[in-house]
Amino acid sequence: MISFGYKNLCPRKIDRVLAWTVRGIASVVGILVVVITGFLIIESLPILDDIGILAFLTDASWSPAQGFYNLTPMLVGTLLVVTGAVVLAAPVGILSALFCHYYAPPFLASFYRRLLELMAGFPGVIYGLWGLVVLVPLINRLHPPGTSILAGILMLALLIIPTIALTVDATLAEMNQVYWQGAASLGLSRWGTILGIMLPAARLGVFTGIILGIGRALGETMLVLMVCGNVPQIPDTLFDPIRTLPANIALEMAFALGNHRSSLFVTGLLLLAVSLFLALLAEAIAEEKHIY
Repeated sequence: MISFGYKNLCPRKIDRVLAWTVRGIASVVGILVVVITGFLIIESLPILDDIGILAFLTDASWSPAQGFYNLTPMLVGTLLVVTGAVVLAAPVGILSALFCHYYAPPFLASFYRRLLELMAGFPGVIYGLWGLVVLVPLINRLHPPGTSILAGILMLALLIIPTIALTVDATLAEMNQVYWQGAASLGLSRWGTILGIMLPAARLGVFTGIILGIGRALGETMLVLMVCGNVPQIPDTLFDPIRTLPANIALEMAFALGNHRSSLFVTGLLLLAVSLFLALLAEAIAEEKHIY
């Protein structure tokens, strides 16, 4: 396909064109990130100059009408619901990939893989709608009001399981079968080979799948807005309603003015900082474990 588009160029020139094309795309992406970050900072400056940054951590509550802008409840709620979802989804996603690759008959593995791909393509609002009409009433019977951090964790886990499973499955498919044949020649059991050889060799794909899952869960807005209750408070139990940072922006941006509007851009900056922290943490773990 490349030679069709550049049939009059020699391979070295084609490589040079592709290299500069990729550099150009990377530069555009980098510039966009800088522009978006700069826009958030500029829009946040009015309230940061007015009340300072500490007010967002020490105010009595989140009540912009009364001049209180504490974002701590939303930050805690976001971290709790994302952490809970990843803890649930990671083992299920990894086991799903192992089932597809090593245990399921070919026709069942193909069907299950297509099912995961279909689920990965569902928008978050579909999961949120299902959670609102099915899961929330079930939790409400156990402990009212139903819209809670537990509902958010379960629905976010369902959202990111396909992402983790498909990433791990793709990694396992690319692995050299010499590992498997060598383990078989040594008389290792199937599970022993998977646990002792295949999963450690596929740790890059496992780690990448989990990072992609965290990214999707962290930015999901409609799903958590529909099932988490949207109460800006630090939860005491799994059955308490919470509000996440993305939901806070989506709920109030339409009517916010003045400092209230600027505080929502500070919310976006905080969300960006959390994403950056998690990315750096993942990089540090990867280097510590020699994953990359």
